[in-house]
Amino acid sequence: MVLASGSPQRRAILEQLGIEFRVVVPEVEELSDGDPRAIVAENARRKARSIEGERVLGVDTAVVLDGRVFGKPRDAEEAETFLRRLSGRGHEVMSGIALREHGSDRSAVAVTRVRFRLLEQHDIDWYLGTGEWRDRAGGYAIQGRGAALVAEIEGDYSNVVGLPVPALIELAPDLLSA
Repeated sequence: MVLASGSPQRRAILEQLGIEFRVVVPEVEELSDGDPRAIVAENARRKARSIEGERVLGVDTAVVLDGRVFGKPRDAEEAETFLRRLSGRGHEVMSGIALREHGSDRSAVAVTRVRFRLLEQHDIDWYLGTGEWRDRAGGYAIQGRGAALVAEIEGDYSNVVGLPVPALIELAPDLLSA
């Protein structure tokens, strides 16, 4: 299988599952405006279709608060804005997943609810100082120090990390037998 993603988190999840794959980082123009479900689904499809291979996996993840997509923050100032908006509130993490195989696509969208604890300024300053917010949808990484920001999660943890394992296995159950 080819993973159409440069995400180290997605690579780590596939390695943890013992799935053989190689990485090819796609160069596609990603959507950012519109219905969040449609955005992640289409971005995943674009990634999967942009890479040659017998079986190609594309994934796109977004943090959604009040219907607004929070992508990867451009800088620390935007990361701070994201964290302030997420503070004390519930949001959704949506991942579109697309598997292109033998010329046809299968896809799914996974949704996990996450609630942040109420963050004080020292919490935000501490997290920004870690640098972990860089290149992370919503400006946080739940599998790292960002776990300290989270009060509760409802749904698939692996989705919040960046690759919804149950959705992947539903699309391709044979991945576990290879």
